[in-house]
Amino acid sequence: MKLRIQRYTAVGALGLAAALALTACSSSGTGGSSSDEPQAVPTTKGDGKTLTVWVMTGDYTPETIDAINAEFTEQTGADVDVQIQQWDGITTKISTALATSTPPDVLDLGNPQAASYAANGALLDLTPYRDDLKQGQTWLTGLEEPATVDDSLYAVPGFAGARAVIYNKTMWAEAGVTEAPTTYDELTADLDKVKAANTESDFSAFYLPGQYWYAGMQFVWDAGGEIATSKDGTWTAGLESDEAQQGLADFTEFQNAYSTPASQTLDTDAPDQTQVFADGKTATILHTNGSIDLIQKANPALTDDDFGTFPMPGKSGETQPVMLGGSDWGIAAKSQNSDLALQWTKIATSPDIQNEWVVGNDGWIPNSEEGIEAAGSVVTPIQKGFFDAALNSKATPASANWAALEGDKSINQLFSSVVSGSKSPEAAAKSFDEATDEALND
Repeated sequence: MKLRIQRYTAVGALGLAAALALTACSSSGTGGSSSDEPQAVPTTKGDGKTLTVWVMTGDYTPETIDAINAEFTEQTGADVDVQIQQWDGITTKISTALATSTPPDVLDLGNPQAASYAANGALLDLTPYRDDLKQGQTWLTGLEEPATVDDSLYAVPGFAGARAVIYNKTMWAEAGVTEAPTTYDELTADLDKVKAANTESDFSAFYLPGQYWYAGMQFVWDAGGEIATSKDGTWTAGLESDEAQQGLADFTEFQNAYSTPASQTLDTDAPDQTQVFADGKTATILHTNGSIDLIQKANPALTDDDFGTFPMPGKSGETQPVMLGGSDWGIAAKSQNSDLALQWTKIATSPDIQNEWVVGNDGWIPNSEEGIEAAGSVVTPIQKGFFDAALNSKATPASANWAALEGDKSINQLFSSVVSGSKSPEAAAKSFDEATDEALND
């Protein structure tokens, strides 16, 4: 089983203008409830009915979808019309479809998307069914949080992808390091050895561009900071807090110590960090599941034996929280078959489907902590670092307005300005927090 390339996309920063153009929708299906009291997912017979499911290209293999559909049809008697969707223009297409009277019943959504659609009433409120949909599992925080708006659940976690440390085992061994570190102090001691063994001015013991805010937020979260928190419908930005300031300082110290000075103002794509690794200009990066395939394509001389992975250790004594990419299943508020949609979604996210198909066939990280534990017998040593990293995860603010804030790159510039020294952590955070408060509460 080979881990597939993870899609980390905000779908064109969610095409937020299109998402916000949605008018509020009310449920026309038979599911949903005005009560927040826990309820079981309905068991409805659907003979003669057809459920429409939109699946994004590249997310699930046909075999996995077939397995879900077979179980669904056996339970309900209903058929399933699976429609594969392309990424180009998908936000506008989903927004338009959800506003019609006959939308697709179930939609495969990127996990940052759910809040935008939920805020406009376009997704069915699944809160009463949360416990039953969990099926005894503990969903990964980085998947569940983006699907939860004001404590209400609007989508169900489908699969995840995570960032982990990827290192060149051969280069580390040449520097005298033969075991992966498990603590922050071990990590920095190992990187000191790698740095001492490679003194070229353009070499990074750990290549970590200054604009790489996904990495920077791991340090902030590890220190106890948050981008923003919500209470009673009001968002409060948090990078000026003592905890976040400590995280910014920790990121700056680490980045300055182990990455090149030239990288302080760069992002991960110019140059592409996988190419930097493939060219031997670094021994270590923080990247996503599919990046090893990309590195090997860029440098076929690197074999699986040259790679190791592990979750990024934090100063907290735990692994650093990671931001998950992945997929959630949402149900249209105007679905004409919402009871059947709930049943299909429960099957698609069940432990059996997750273990046998989402992990075993498709190679994704499953949607729960228990699923990751169960996958331990099938994942390779290289994959294990990503699976372990996903156990401690966080998410960006579950606000319909977050995508616009992320899309303007101000958070990239915040981290870059701090690590390059062009702004103090206090000044950079103050400016960002003011913009965040305004944007999230607009």
